Order: sequence, then C-alpha cells, then structure tokens
Amino acid sequence: MFNVHDSLFFVKYYSQILKNVVLLLAELFEVIFMKARIIGLLLLFEALFMLLTSLVSLYYFYKCGEGDVVALTISTIITAISGFILISAGRDTNSKKPNKQDIENFETKDSFFIVTITWIVFAVFGMLPFLLNGTVDNVTDAFFEAMSGFTTTGSTILNNIDEQPHGILFWRSMMQWLGGLGIIVLFLAIMPALNRNSNKVMMFSAEMSGIGVKKLHPKMMMTARKLLGIYVVLTILCSFMYWLGPMNVFDAVCHGMTTLSSGGFSTHQASISYYNSPYIEYVASFFMLASGVNFSLYYFLFTGQGVLFRQNEELRWYLGAVFLMTVIMIALFHFAPRVETLLTNVDSYPEGFENRFRTSLFHVASIITSTCFQANNFDYDQWGSLFLIPTFIMMASGACAGSTSGGIKIIREVISIKSINNIFRHLLHPNAMFTVKVSNEVIDDEKTRRVINFLIIFFLLYVMGVLLFVISGSPLQESMFNSISALGNSGPGSGSTGPSFSFSEMSNMGKWTMSMLMMVGRLEIYTVLVTFLRLFRGQRY
Repeated sequence: MFNVHDSLFFVKYYSQILKNVVLLLAELFEVIFMKARIIGLLLLFEALFMLLTSLVSLYYFYKCGEGDVVALTISTIITAISGFILISAGRDTNSKKPNKQDIENFETKDSFFIVTITWIVFAVFGMLPFLLNGTVDNVTDAFFEAMSGFTTTGSTILNNIDEQPHGILFWRSMMQWLGGLGIIVLFLAIMPALNRNSNKVMMFSAEMSGIGVKKLHPKMMMTARKLLGIYVVLTILCSFMYWLGPMNVFDAVCHGMTTLSSGGFSTHQASISYYNSPYIEYVASFFMLASGVNFSLYYFLFTGQGVLFRQNEELRWYLGAVFLMTVIMIALFHFAPRVETLLTNVDSYPEGFENRFRTSLFHVASIITSTCFQANNFDYDQWGSLFLIPTFIMMASGACAGSTSGGIKIIREVISIKSINNIFRHLLHPNAMFTVKVSNEVIDDEKTRRVINFLIIFFLLYVMGVLLFVISGSPLQESMFNSISALGNSGPGSGSTGPSFSFSEMSNMGKWTMSMLMMVGRLEIYTVLVTFLRLFRGQRY
C-alpha cells in the first residue's frame, strides 16, 4: 500500500510531467504562429492540388455518378481557408525587413522546423478526403494512409481499393507524386513566394538531405525547377508507356505518378498483377529503376554532360547491386525447391527462365527503390524464408541519393565500405595516409563521420521501432519488417502485413508508430530529430 509520502512523490512527479507537456505544447503553438505565413503558403499549395483532384472527381461525377466530388471540394475549401488564416496570422511577424541576425537564425533552425511541420500538416489536411468521403471511419487510419502517401511508403489500410471512386484514387496517387520529389522542392519550383535566398537554400537542404544532391544552378529556385522538369518529363513518359499497354488513361496517369515517386499506390487491390501483362511488368521495372537514379544525373545527361553520368560511382554500384540481386533471385527460384529444409510454396514460383527473370527483375526493382508494386507471383512470404534475407537487405539499402527512393542510400553504403577498408589498410600500413574517394571526389572526415552517425541512428531507430511494434502486439518477424518498411519508406511488411495483405488489422499504436517512422525515414532522420530535440530540450525557435 502507498503511504502519504509515496502519494506526494507521485503527485509531484506527474505534475512535473504535465507541466513539461503543457510547456511543450505552448512552445509548439508559438512556433507555428511565428512561422505561420510560410506554412499557410504551403497549405495553399496543397489546396491547389486538391482542387485539381476535385476537377477529376467532377469529371467522373458527370460520367459515372461518383459522389466523392463533395468530400474533395470541402477538403479543398478547408485547406485553403486554413492557409489564408495562417498567412494573415503570420503577416505581422514576417512584415519587418530581416536583418543579418534574422537570416542567420533562419539558416540554423527555422528550416528544419518548417520542413518537419510541413509534412505533418500536409498529412493532417491530406487525410480529410478519406474521412469526409467515408473511405475510412477514423483519424488513425486516415492519417496513416495520408502519411504513407506523402512519404511514398505505399503501405495502405484499404482492403477495397477497386471500389473507391476515381477522385480518391487520384488523390492517393497525387499525394505520392507530391512527396516523391519533395513538397518543399515542388513549392520552391512552382510558387517562389519566399524572398530570401537563404530561406530557399536551407529549406531545400533540410528536405533533400541526401549527400548526393547536386546544385544544378546558382539559384536554388532554378535548381528546384530543373529537378521538377525532369520529374514531370519522366512521369509523362512512364504514363505514356503504360497507356500503350492494357492500361486506360486514368490508370496510366496514376501509375505513372506512383512509379516515378517510388510510391507504389495502385488503382487496384491486386496492384500491377491486376493487368496480368509482362509488358506492364517490364515497363514498371524500367521506370522503377529509373526513379532510383540521382535526378541530377539526368540533367547532366540531357545537357550533354554524359561523362558525369557515366563516371558516377554511386550509379555503378546501384546498377551492380540490381544485377547481383536479380541473379541471386533467379538462382533461389531454381535451387530453393530442391532444398527440403526450406519452408517454400513451390506453387507460387514462376516457371521458365523468362518468367523467373521478369519476376526477379521486378522484385528487385520494386524493393530496392522502395516502390513495392506487386506483380504476378509476387509474395516473398510465400516463396520461403530464404527469400526474406535479400528482400530485407534491399528494403534497408534503398537506391541512389537524390532520387525518390527511400532507405539508407547506396552512396552512404559506399562511403562506409571504403571507410572500413581504409581502417584495415591503415592497420597494415600505420604510417600511410588514406582517403575516401567517390567519383574521384575526396570525401572529407566530417562527411564520413556524418554518414557513420546516420547509420548508427538509423539502426537505433530501427530497433526502437521493432520494440514498439512488439509491444503493440505484432510478432517479431512482422515487427522487424514493419520497422524497416516504415523507416525505409518501402511499403509491405511480412506475415499479416505482407504483400498480399493490408495494414488494416494493425493496432492503433502500431499505426501511429509506423506513421512517425515513415516521416523520419522520408526526411532522413536529421531534420526531424533536430526539430523535436530542440522542442523537448525547451530551446526556443
């Protein structure tokens, strides 16, 4: 039994916790108000694409009598009004002419907060169409679907995608297309509303934090526009190639957006397997792999600087990894049925070399780029436990930095491998000096330390995610795959959340955990951690 002293202790302890929570919320609201103008402009940006989706739903209302136009229109109005309110609220705090100290303060802290809060706010307003249309009946599922969309994770709680109206399906694809290149990057390219170049640079860097992103123009806005141009051209080309196959125009456009964004949302529950078309699978494989290439390299290729494209070491490692994993998958399909100790469903294996090659290539392209479309015979859970190992490795690895894929990124792995190799070389030759070079560029010690620290933090967050999923009631194997799926923005998990299932049966705690891991993984950890560590430490913005 508790005595009076114990009671007083617990009252004092929990009172302090409550006080800290209240102070944290007050600080958060104050920060939002101070940065309200920029966040309001970003909300208007989201409302613009909601309006476009509303027009699509209006077309299908007249064509098919679908009723999602009301939900999308109301969502657009709510988002736009909220944006105007925030702009008005933040006008006074942003009206004064910035001095040098203001600019420095922005550079050091504001960009991280704006980028982090933008992705949360976008998901909050992005979930409105799902709630108002009745697609989902609770906030947890709606927020999960929206965050999965914007972060291009591709996990879904929907079990009736084929029954959804065209407007909702188009919004799911649009969310992934917006999040693929980056919300801030698109905003800077389309709506140059910020006046200070330092703002643009820091916000761009906070969102596109991959170390392989190249500055294509002295002005950051022009860099964003060039990246957007490449993104749009590849999306149109991909959609056109889909349309040449058995896809209609609507499906082709939606899949074009979710392919180039490495998102994986489909207009059908069966995903790519719905079309039962080798042509579609080859097209999807090609453009999924294309989405995993650093977009800066496309600019160099299109502007006659192909030598930079060919000499890029990360690209060579990426293509080498794709080739190696494809060969491994083909070999596993060939030899796994002969190993009786493996728990395999041989009936799910593709038959014939061409079928095995296509399935292996599609699987590798889908997983390593974190797109995770599903084709015929695509279920690594059914293939056997041995297939889970390369699948897990690819989910964690990801493709190139500066692409739309998730995961750790090839460039970080290359730097880590070369750094470890130098350690062993130094043991053999203590007096020698060794450097890490990638694409004939010397990687300094500071950048190498950041890469190593990133890998450590990534692993710790992964372990934390596994523990939280286990606590929420998921089996260990599912928890391991769910954690890497969320943190690497991959999509499917294993078991009840595997490729053949949705995340609808996951607990609410698991869904919120996964939603947060999705965002942390999409912004590559540092941006989110810097923001929330400052808040929890009580440091003011």
